[in-house]
Amino acid sequence: MARCVDVIVPCYNYAHYLTDCVQSALNQRDVAVRVLIIDDCSPDSTPEIGARLAEADARVTYVRHATNKRHIATFNEGLDWASQDYLLLLSADDYLLDGALLRATTLMEQAPDVGFAFGNARVLFDSGEQQVTSAFGEATGTTGTRVLPGLDFVRVCGATNMVSTPTAVVRTSLQKKVGGYRTELPHSGDLEMWFRLAAQAPVGFIDDDQAVYRIHASNMSGAYFADMLPDIEQRQMALECFFESASSLLPDENGLRTQLFGDLGQIAIGRASMAFNQGRHDLSQSLGTLALKLDPNVRRSLNWRKLAFKRAVGPKIWRALGTTRDGFAGRR
Repeated sequence: MARCVDVIVPCYNYAHYLTDCVQSALNQRDVAVRVLIIDDCSPDSTPEIGARLAEADARVTYVRHATNKRHIATFNEGLDWASQDYLLLLSADDYLLDGALLRATTLMEQAPDVGFAFGNARVLFDSGEQQVTSAFGEATGTTGTRVLPGLDFVRVCGATNMVSTPTAVVRTSLQKKVGGYRTELPHSGDLEMWFRLAAQAPVGFIDDDQAVYRIHASNMSGAYFADMLPDIEQRQMALECFFESASSLLPDENGLRTQLFGDLGQIAIGRASMAFNQGRHDLSQSLGTLALKLDPNVRRSLNWRKLAFKRAVGPKIWRALGTTRDGFAGRR
């Protein structure tokens, strides 16, 4: 009996990518796939292309919003629709690689307690250049497909989202249990969601390229992440929401809280140093203040002392030293 996967394709203004995305799901081998295209009132040719895809294949359903509801509401609408064994959120500008769903569901069939499984992603730039991202594999320092206890996964990630969404196949029953994405986390809802799922069940990691994630001028997150401070603040909120919802499931809540907020404090200091290099001194000050709020012990770190030295010598002398970048910018 074929494994069944519901693929949810949120689409806003990505008509030129939509066909490749949907076909990559329909062409998956040895799994039964249903695709729901949710058009969030796109002003481009998404209605024509979405309707055409649905007419051509009975496995595809196309719906269109009368008004723009934005991505969180669109994601949750798709999660409500899903009813098969597994589900995947696949943005219309991304696409799956051959065998991705088979690899994910095979792991989850062999380990029926796993809540979700994810893998490596290839990042595709407008230039056509591709890079493979394997942040989780690099962070663990090991290779191979494997299953981790959920809280071990959280500890490895720290305050960084290491899951590329188009690679993440979730057990639908668990998704229904934990609920949908939080509206107050428009930019870090995925981080909170992976942690929320991991608090309930083990996590599978597939050491293979599972999907292609496009980086292009119209990515929703591009301008947002360039500002640095809101990103840190959203991650802070994600961690707070995680501890609020999962507190009863954490045997060492205080220790995990110290680790995650300490990690985020180090990232904030890295961003503060980067902002100083860019001449954005007010932003650097704000990031440094936030870092202390996240973890007062950050003051004892090497990164804090490096930033303090920069501030002490001042921007003119620092520039004269010829140092325009440093190696402690922190993970994003």
